This record gives sequence, structure tokens and C-alpha cells, in this order.
Amino acid sequence: MAENLKQTRIEAIDFLRGVAVLGILAINVTGFWGPSLATFSPAIPRMEPGGAVWFGFAFVVFEGKMRALFSMLFGASMVLFARAAQRRGLDPGKAQVRRLVWLAIFGYAHYALLWWGDILFPYALCGLCALLLMRLSPAGLVAVALPIYLLSHGIDALLALPGMATEQAVLSGIAAPADVAEQAGMMARIAASISSDLAVLDAGFVDAVRLRLANGAAEPLRVTLATFTETLPLMLIGMALLRSGFFTTWPKRSLGWIAAIGILGGAAASVAALSWLAAHGWPPRAMFGAIESGMASPHLAMAIGYAAGLLLLFPHLRGRAVGRALVAAGRCAFSNYIGTTVLMGAILSGWGLGLGPELPRAWLPALVLLGWFAMLAWPRWWLARFGQGPLEALWRKLALPAHA
Repeated sequence: MAENLKQTRIEAIDFLRGVAVLGILAINVTGFWGPSLATFSPAIPRMEPGGAVWFGFAFVVFEGKMRALFSMLFGASMVLFARAAQRRGLDPGKAQVRRLVWLAIFGYAHYALLWWGDILFPYALCGLCALLLMRLSPAGLVAVALPIYLLSHGIDALLALPGMATEQAVLSGIAAPADVAEQAGMMARIAASISSDLAVLDAGFVDAVRLRLANGAAEPLRVTLATFTETLPLMLIGMALLRSGFFTTWPKRSLGWIAAIGILGGAAASVAALSWLAAHGWPPRAMFGAIESGMASPHLAMAIGYAAGLLLLFPHLRGRAVGRALVAAGRCAFSNYIGTTVLMGAILSGWGLGLGPELPRAWLPALVLLGWFAMLAWPRWWLARFGQGPLEALWRKLALPAHA
């Protein structure tokens, strides 16, 4: 019975991870397609027919929620890895450090060679910090995580409000000349960022690597610092959820309430914010403020709601083809994450087909569906023959010595 429970728990987490890695592509596809700032607004680099519809759907359903879910699952996986290392007679802390150092190396290579939007390097550094708190009780982990997450994002959101108000005054034509000049300066910086990103996107492979390193060799570290108060707390919450039995023993009734309140409440806040942003013409400062900090609480609520809802759904899908495919995709999430970068780069980048932003933004859902098909198509076949995804096997081999 205990073995069955353990297997179910692991499969449930893999199922959630499979959904999360598919959902992350729905946001990342915009960053593969165009400049990095395009992920913040349908008006960047330009407004297109149908582009705002896809952006709005992704904003409500995926933006921030899937990243939060994936980060929590990474925290849960750290606990599972520590237990696996201990069963092999290894020091869990040392094994974790090796694992995360190698992840940082993979992440920096992912950034330098393939794409600006890597999350593996920040995960590695935040994971090293999470190790220091891993022994706290579930309640202690949450007591550390929630204040960091809510206060940091809340303060950032409050600090963004004066700039948003000034932006509205500029757009309404009633701002002071200094404010108009400052807004123009921001728009010039946006234009420069777009130009720089498009140069990398249009370049051949070697030139793209050279440009990324010349213009931003320390970019992964900057991203880590910028996202630290989001990623670390989410990892700690994931550790707490695993150790509290959230993935195994929480009653269905509790999961149902969490799913309903988290998803409906977070979605209502997301729709309200989207409606205001759309009605005001997607103002840049407001878009940045909403996505970077203002929507943090709805993101967390919906991520936990999604997790609870998916746990309720999993027993009904476990024996079906879609459930098995998602579990396999989750077991190969590392390979799928890097694989989708290669696939989208081959379609959109200058070293591939070079479609890039010339492709209408309204076509991005088709690329998402293609990526989902690719992520679901191969893992079951591969796992049946090799037991682990290719990058997962390499990572584990590097982190856990063969003699242990």
C-alpha cells in the first residue's frame, strides 16, 4: 500500500509538471517569436489583428500562473531528490549542491547558445538559497515564503503606481513637460531594446551567441536578482506542500475548495486587470507593473488552485492516453524545456527558418499546439526504452556519482 501511494504521489507530481511545462510554452512562445518586451504587451513591437485576443487569453490563463506552478514543483522535487540521495547513502546537501551547480551550467549554456529567456540559471541559484531553509517545518517554510513574496511584490506594485499615474496624464495630454519628456525617454528605451533583440533574433547562430554575450554576459545573474523574491518563496511553498501531504493525503473536499477559490478568484482579478489595460490602450508602464508585480497574488492563487484541481483530475486521467502522456512529459520536463527552445528557434530564429516577427502574432497559438504535440509525442516511447529523459539522465549522472 505504501509503495502504491508513493508511486501515485510521484506520478501526480509528474502530471502537474507536464501540464506546467506545456503551459510555460504558451507564454515563452512570444519571446521566441519577437523581442523580449513583446511578452509584456500585444502592442510591442506592433498591434496586429488578433494579437490582443491571444495575448489576453494567455494573460488570464497562463501568464505567471504556470511559472509559479513550475517553481513550486521544483521546490517539491528538491525534497524528493534529497530523499533519493539519502536512500543511496549520499549526503543530501552535497548532492543537492552538485545538482544545482550543474543546473546553473546548463542554464547559462541555454542562455548563451539558444535564448535570452532561460529560467534554469535563476532556479539553480535560488535553489541553493532554498537549501539553507529546507529543514524548516512546512509551516515554517510558508511563514518565511509568504511575507517575502507578498511584501516584495506589494511594495513594487505600490512604487509603480506614481509612474502609472504619470503615464496616464501623459497619454491624456495633461502632463507637465518634464513628465512628457520622461515618457518619451522610456519609449526610446523600449525601441532600443526591440532593435537589439531583433538583431539577435535575425542573426545566424554564431552571431547570435556573440551578440548575447557582448550585450549581456551577466543577464542570467540580473534575471536571478530581479526574480529572486518570486522564485525562492515559490520553491519554499512547493517544499511545504510536498511535506504537508498536499500531493498525497489532503482530502478531496479541501482540494476542491482550494481549486475553486484559487482559480475563480485569481481569474477574476486577472480579467479585471486585463479589461483595464485593454481599455487604456495597453500603456507600457502599467503593463510592466501588472506583469512584474501587480498580479503576483492572483498568479499564486491560481497556481495553487491549478495544482489542487489537477490533483483532483489526475485519478480520472491516470489510465488514459492523455494522462499517461502528460506524466511522461513531466518526467522529461528538462528535456522538453530545452527541446522547445531548439524547436522554436529552428522555426523563428535567423539560424533556422527565420520566420520571427514577420509571422503574424495571431499564429502563435498554432506554434503552441505544435510545441505541445512535440512535448507529448516522444517521452513515453523514450522512457519505455531508457527510463529517463536524455537531459534528466545526464543531469542525474552528474549529480549522483555512479558508485553511490
